[in-house]
Amino acid sequence: MHTQLNFEELRPVACGESKADLLLVNSQVINVFTGEIVKAAVAVKGGYIAGVGDYSLGQEIIDLHGSFLLPGLIDSHIHIESSMLTPEAFARTAVPHGTTAVLADPHEIVNVLGLDGWRYMVDSSQGLPVDFFWQVPSCVPATNMETSGGNIGPTEVKQALDIFPQSPALAEMMNYPGVINGQESVLNLIKLAHQMNLLIEGHAPGLQGYALNAYAAAGCSSDHECTTREETLEKLRLGFRILIREGSAARNLLEILPLINLNNYHRCSFCSDDRHPAHLLTEGHMDHILRKAVCSGFSAIQAIQMATINPALHYQLKARGAIAPGYLADLVIVDNLKDITVQQVYKQGRLAACDGKCLVAPTTFGNAGISSSVIIPNVEGQLRLIAPHGAQRVRVIEIIPGQILTRSETMSVQAALNDPTVSKLAVVERHGRNGNIALGLVKGFGLQRGALASSVAHDSHNLIIVGQDETSMQIAALKVAEMGGGMAVVDGDQVIAALALPVAGLMSPCPAAEVATGHENLELAAYKLGCHLPAPFMTLSFLSLPVIPELRLTDQGLVDVNLFKLVDMWIS
Repeated sequence: MHTQLNFEELRPVACGESKADLLLVNSQVINVFTGEIVKAAVAVKGGYIAGVGDYSLGQEIIDLHGSFLLPGLIDSHIHIESSMLTPEAFARTAVPHGTTAVLADPHEIVNVLGLDGWRYMVDSSQGLPVDFFWQVPSCVPATNMETSGGNIGPTEVKQALDIFPQSPALAEMMNYPGVINGQESVLNLIKLAHQMNLLIEGHAPGLQGYALNAYAAAGCSSDHECTTREETLEKLRLGFRILIREGSAARNLLEILPLINLNNYHRCSFCSDDRHPAHLLTEGHMDHILRKAVCSGFSAIQAIQMATINPALHYQLKARGAIAPGYLADLVIVDNLKDITVQQVYKQGRLAACDGKCLVAPTTFGNAGISSSVIIPNVEGQLRLIAPHGAQRVRVIEIIPGQILTRSETMSVQAALNDPTVSKLAVVERHGRNGNIALGLVKGFGLQRGALASSVAHDSHNLIIVGQDETSMQIAALKVAEMGGGMAVVDGDQVIAALALPVAGLMSPCPAAEVATGHENLELAAYKLGCHLPAPFMTLSFLSLPVIPELRLTDQGLVDVNLFKLVDMWIS
């Protein structure tokens, strides 16, 4: 992860007796311990900060002319795979925005490839300008109501820690019903996490009352799923660390931020959860969240603390999150605390990014052995939705714009099948395990014609298709399989846009700009078919996640998440 601190080397620089490798002078240092802005010089030696104060000796002296110096920014919860970028491409895109560390849960690729996926993420993230702290996935598969390619139990958790012993946590415990109801396999993972001194990350959308108390008592330490102030306050009162999410699909910052004050901000951090490459390139990463918080009237200093020292303390990230002696020289330079435009980024005392460009040379790590295994059954004639005899009503998934939550609605069969706002939905098992195909209906996707298909479908990443006609859906499915994974937009018998994601069917080996362009073309094609959702493919990807209320579709069928069980689509 980084070189060890050498105090013998650091000591004479700290004492002002010898030259620093790098000396940043005339800076306004954000002191995250006291909330002050301190005019000082920062002396760096061997990748670490030797001192903050009145220093003048340096091999390289850089005058910041009053610019502000922030600690490297930390994303407290993200899934790298959801950026559709490999760790290297993500790091090269994020570091110019001031990100120097992320707490990453690779459960997407682990759901597809098991520990082979874990090993790939660990190995491919070495030597990059962003430090990746990989959390061991807790829910692979997320539930027993879907088919995944991998499986993680206590044995696999231990093996994962052998591969990456620096892991700070058991990643988000999405199976909160399993925790609350005392499911043995879930409790075994929780016991193991406690024995191995791992944090247990939470995931409990809408949970409250007795159930939330039980979830907290199990040791689940955080939550990034809060969507209202009431939910946030209840979880804060019960001791949860709140990770305020502002991503590409779920944007909860402006709703929750008015609740955060001097009494509770130290219990809060920021996270992106899922971030599209186009948004990374055009809006930014953690710097975007800081800007949005400050523009809403929130304190810049507190916002910076929530993106630096707060996550560092929660996850026990040694020597990170602050500008102080003995800390890594992960430093971000901005000219003011309103626009928070990142000018330069130093990673371990070396200039890693300047004026929006990554200066670190590319690595030579390849993707050998991690090609996708998108193995789907014959879908010809299998995507036709026919109401069974006697069915009078049907359960329909209703999209809530701007949220990954859905509503469960029942409609008359005739109304649902003739409503132009209702689209057909299919999930096809793609791991070559059983060939399941499940069908459903979704309201509010906006398609007027054609179909969208994707091998990115949380969390088991089976093939998901939404469309207005069977032909379009079938061709879209076949196109994704042909690419070895990816996304496609089809109108009738014509593929009008496609993006290949051959790395586990989740990621592209290409640079962020190329992936962003491909993804923008997909969204434009979807828009032309009538879908005006802000992130149609991300919205589609969450329609199969059976741990987010209320109604979802997996390869095994329709899931009522509130009841946490499979339910019949058709109601007699």
